[in-house]
Amino acid sequence: MSQPETFPPVIAAVVVTFNRLAHLQETLARLLSEPLDQVVVVENGSTDGTRAWLAGQADPRLLVLEMPENGGGALGFEVGMREARQRLDPDWLVLMDDDARPAAGTIARFRQGLAAGRWPGAEALAAAVRFPDGRICEMNRPWINPFGKLSVFLRVLAGGGRAAFHIPDSDYDSPAPRALDGTSFVGFFVSRAGMDRAGYPDGRLFIYGDDVLYSLGLTQAGGRLLFAPDLKFEHDCQTQTAGAMPRPLWKVYYLHRNAWFVYRRVAGRLFFPPLMALMLPKWLNKGRLLPANERRICRKLIRLAVADAFRGHLGRSHDDILARIHSTPPDRMAAASPRPAAPVVPAPDRARADRTVASAAPTTPPASGER
Repeated sequence: MSQPETFPPVIAAVVVTFNRLAHLQETLARLLSEPLDQVVVVENGSTDGTRAWLAGQADPRLLVLEMPENGGGALGFEVGMREARQRLDPDWLVLMDDDARPAAGTIARFRQGLAAGRWPGAEALAAAVRFPDGRICEMNRPWINPFGKLSVFLRVLAGGGRAAFHIPDSDYDSPAPRALDGTSFVGFFVSRAGMDRAGYPDGRLFIYGDDVLYSLGLTQAGGRLLFAPDLKFEHDCQTQTAGAMPRPLWKVYYLHRNAWFVYRRVAGRLFFPPLMALMLPKWLNKGRLLPANERRICRKLIRLAVADAFRGHLGRSHDDILARIHSTPPDRMAAASPRPAAPVVPAPDRARADRTVASAAPTTPPASGER
């Protein structure tokens, strides 16, 4: 009796880009040199020539989704994952920002690891992410939920800080994978089974926290996420000093609003109230070293973020946030803006998210799902 025919796994990359053409060019060159079946680029309304450059690329594996407006990285990943799933139905997706890319040979190594059963039962994998100079990229360091493991919780209470619940440097040099609770979207490999379990990122978050909530949601739902140190990525980004205010200042709103939802998911019902009782005074005291006008804006945005998060409100438009910074009515602000941000999808109306996906026009024909 003949054995049933088997096919190699279908693997696609999803890259979200906005106004970083030089980075994107380097990332695409790397991806298209790897054994990937498709590369999906979500072009998030760039104004730096990115769209025109992408239109001139001829590789048949490249699928470009042109968003009508910049909906933030969160919506970009939601749209990219949905479209990749619907058009190709891949066995695995690998996600990254436009300034991040796999080290040469990483995708081939991933295929070899799958064939060898190196990560049994894993529905998602986190790559080892470093800066181009070889230093570990802190913003992409995977972590363990301190509220889910007593020993980790005690290390945090003892003053261990961030290092108490993020994996140590030694794990990056270990040959063995290890279990995680969460990670970032740079070098995040997620299987079809993982997407069946966790769905898609919440595009309403705009920026910050979408990767934390998605990866933690996967593991809290019973999925297995592993750190795979032999899968290597580089992230050509600038680091930010811990505790520093993000720039531009409109990011302050998203950072704190989404942190509320992250803390609620991480801490659970029991620990969330005391955690926020500890965090809120710190938040509201931020910006004391900023110039007076920036301090006023910063604290106004934090108060707005807390009020919206408390109500579970994810529907505030980006234009409204910009208007509050400039003390301009939202309608006048929208008229002055050359590229208004994408409308945020109200929580109950997922059909509107589907319409956003439909409006992202592919510039290459849909790939066949046949293997």
